[in-house]
Amino acid sequence: MNRFKTSKYKNTTPKIPKKDGWIANVRGGSFTSQGNHIKSSCGLVAFNTDQAGGGMVGLSSVNAGSDGKWTVTQISCHADLVTDLDFSPFDDYLLATCSADETVKLWRVCDPDQDQPSNAEVTLSPGDGRLEVVLFHPAASGLLAVASARAVQVWDVTRDSALTVLEQHPDQLQGLAWKEDGSLLASSCKDKKLRLFDPRAQPSAVQCVQGHQANRDSRVLWVKNDNLLTTGFNQVRQQEVRLWDSRKLTSSLSSLSLATSNATLMPLFDPDSGLLIVAGNGESVIDCFEVNTSEPFLSQVSHCLTDASTRGVALVPKLAVDVGSCEVLRLMQLTDSFIVPISYQVPRKAGQDFHADLYPDTVGHTASMTADEWWKGENKQVERVSLNPSKRPKPSAPSAQKTPAKDLSRDKSKEETSTSSSPLSTPSSSAVPSRSPSSTSGLSSGFMPSPSPSQSSRAIQNMLGPSSKFRHIQGAVLHRDTHITNLRGLHLTTPGECDGFCANGQRVAVPLAIAGGQIAVLELSQPGKLPDTALPTIQNTVSVADFCWDPFDTHRLVVAGDDAKIRVWQIPKGGLTETLTEPECVLRGHTEKIYSVKFHPLASGLLASSSYDLTVRLWKLETGEEVKRLTGHQDQIFGMAWSPDGKLLATVCKDGKVRLYDPRKSTAPIQEGPGPEGHRGARVVWVCDGKYLMVSGFDSRSERQLYLFSAESLASGAVAFAPADVSPSTLIPFYDPDTSVLILTGKGDTRVYIYEIVPEAPYFMECSSFNSSEPHKGLCFLPKTECDVCDVEVARAVRLGKTTIEPVAFRVPRVRKEFFQDDVFPETAVWWESSLSADAWLSGSNGQQRKISLRPKDMMPVSEAPKEAPVRKYLPSSVYLEEKTDEQKKEELLSAMVAKLGNREDPLPQELFEGVDEEEWDD
Repeated sequence: MNRFKTSKYKNTTPKIPKKDGWIANVRGGSFTSQGNHIKSSCGLVAFNTDQAGGGMVGLSSVNAGSDGKWTVTQISCHADLVTDLDFSPFDDYLLATCSADETVKLWRVCDPDQDQPSNAEVTLSPGDGRLEVVLFHPAASGLLAVASARAVQVWDVTRDSALTVLEQHPDQLQGLAWKEDGSLLASSCKDKKLRLFDPRAQPSAVQCVQGHQANRDSRVLWVKNDNLLTTGFNQVRQQEVRLWDSRKLTSSLSSLSLATSNATLMPLFDPDSGLLIVAGNGESVIDCFEVNTSEPFLSQVSHCLTDASTRGVALVPKLAVDVGSCEVLRLMQLTDSFIVPISYQVPRKAGQDFHADLYPDTVGHTASMTADEWWKGENKQVERVSLNPSKRPKPSAPSAQKTPAKDLSRDKSKEETSTSSSPLSTPSSSAVPSRSPSSTSGLSSGFMPSPSPSQSSRAIQNMLGPSSKFRHIQGAVLHRDTHITNLRGLHLTTPGECDGFCANGQRVAVPLAIAGGQIAVLELSQPGKLPDTALPTIQNTVSVADFCWDPFDTHRLVVAGDDAKIRVWQIPKGGLTETLTEPECVLRGHTEKIYSVKFHPLASGLLASSSYDLTVRLWKLETGEEVKRLTGHQDQIFGMAWSPDGKLLATVCKDGKVRLYDPRKSTAPIQEGPGPEGHRGARVVWVCDGKYLMVSGFDSRSERQLYLFSAESLASGAVAFAPADVSPSTLIPFYDPDTSVLILTGKGDTRVYIYEIVPEAPYFMECSSFNSSEPHKGLCFLPKTECDVCDVEVARAVRLGKTTIEPVAFRVPRVRKEFFQDDVFPETAVWWESSLSADAWLSGSNGQQRKISLRPKDMMPVSEAPKEAPVRKYLPSSVYLEEKTDEQKKEELLSAMVAKLGNREDPLPQELFEGVDEEEWDD
């Protein structure tokens, strides 16, 4: 492309449909392999799934059914992980899979709503260890390239042995690609080399050059005009894209550095448009570039931020794109739970007109030669077909697209007759599927089917389905006058089990990076800039592991240290004015470092602590004695939480278990069930009136995830999941029982997630999130009485920044704020007052907190407010449509002109000037 010539694809825009346009019920696997984990034909999409240890393949259709839904099914393919898969370019229903079980299998799949085959049509055994890549030949039928860890073999599927075995690579093979005409193979390797092979000429590489400078995962593919494109990493660990000329492979034509990331780049190329898609495995960014044969070789077209992390990507064949909406590419993005179809469209007037300049003739569905013809040296291009709907052949009957199993038999007689026609080429495979304007979507997304009555009713049902009244909740940092600033020496590396800091309605405790485990206590009623001099602190003499305020005494602070001791401090009235060195009492009993401490929600002076000694102990602060010791943990205790009624204690552990204790009845867990699979950290909180447990943790891929467990049956596992994002810090939850709103964020995050939790599907109802400009070190919530109910503030928190403490208000936007919004402010529990003593609770008594109304005396509940009479916003149409006579119009025009010109009787401006008196001229 000439640098002064404008590309017709430069404004190509990715369009992501709404969630009801995604393929659901997908359990995307994220296993270590060299494949892209998802492939598409014109009618079907196949993908890796985490079921059966990765040995199953998921299958769905490219387009939704007549009811607007997708059917997803699974095929049990291999005894071990499916490492790669590929559809035949000449048969939409022929799928090849390779596996860690060292076999390649060919499957005659069916539509997802039909029974899938239980046995493969063909099984190949290359016998070279775990297989990594399988690729159909782009021009010859029945020909496969199969790659293991270090070797590449070319197979004719009608034979019992490979046609050729290429020379082994010295290290792990990472990428493999056929040239468009099928004459050459290109590979990338961990030894940083890029190699070209001519399988029919010699087993060794015909060219070998230095590729990317880092030996991390790389990929290779052929682009137009004998050019190659590779993705990998440079010396400073940045993702890199390089363009090569295969005729002069000594150095790359161009290179482009992307982000600094560990994610392996997965490139996809469309030769018709020259568009390149680049997506990182585990990232939520998809870039689109245009590849040119001259400067600039790579020009960016779009930068798409997706809603979920990418597990794999595949391009739908060009024959299946919607030309009626100017769709030039359709990308299928595999995520953990969905397949998201992303339509790349050129912004033009869509309709019945076919834009021939956007759609050159594309490769058809008919193989240009057989495997034998290719092996004997022939090179033939696949016949190209037009994408113009008026020139497309009629679609074949679906039943004709299925080849009987006997056509794939591998007996000798079949092999002899296969030289003239491959058994994998069916009569219907040469027919190009039709996508006339009448059968394509008219929606803006470009790939949804036309809405049917059932779809319309489904859309209405979705609109009337469950939706949270808090979905538009807004978080806002309050005015700077309320901030505490100039906070110096903050301790930024508190243990993962610690919230980072803690606050009550009056004061906040912040750990400092000063020897001796010092904690500063700041009064929230005294905002402003802190002095540059040293602050009065609490000196614990050892590093602080966790600390928390007594909910029933705003002056009592409990601190757990690395020396297995718990120190109880009493803050003087009016705040800390001098350094404290002597605690009120010290609790001794744990034998190793303490993880966390939690006060009982109802009983005063009752504390729970967890430790590296794998026990949870209950303490009575009045006497300083240990009253209970809970056992049963096999590894580090990540978090614990008391039930709202104070009867039970829940814990989540590094051994992958969630446990439930009744401390007054047994020291062993009364229930136990599977928890998060990841081992980075976790938190637990009780929700929905104590009926469920919400656990924030990590999945097997170390990605943050939320789990919901029924407190009555932990053993049955989680009833619901909600994926979050990729981050090393554990999400710390806060749950408001009045509104069922769950607020989560991690230390070092800039985003605060908000959900409403409901005790039935969909369980997690996502609301608007709050984003800050800078990372915060923690978020701590204050009592409900601190909220400004007149401004519909449902939660108030304090946010710890690098040098500041800032109040954050979470508000629900409402119109009639002059009334008390009693639907979001029910009576709240007075959790800052105890309902019984520690002795009473230990003896078997149960308390209950009293409740109060947050309604100010001068505000009327909105449920009792009079309904507003409808106000007409616009004048009735009769005012505008009133007919006027010509005389009336003439009068109005004259009046307007006179008003603009002014009164003609008024003197001219120059007549008002004072001149020289006439007598003065007599001289």
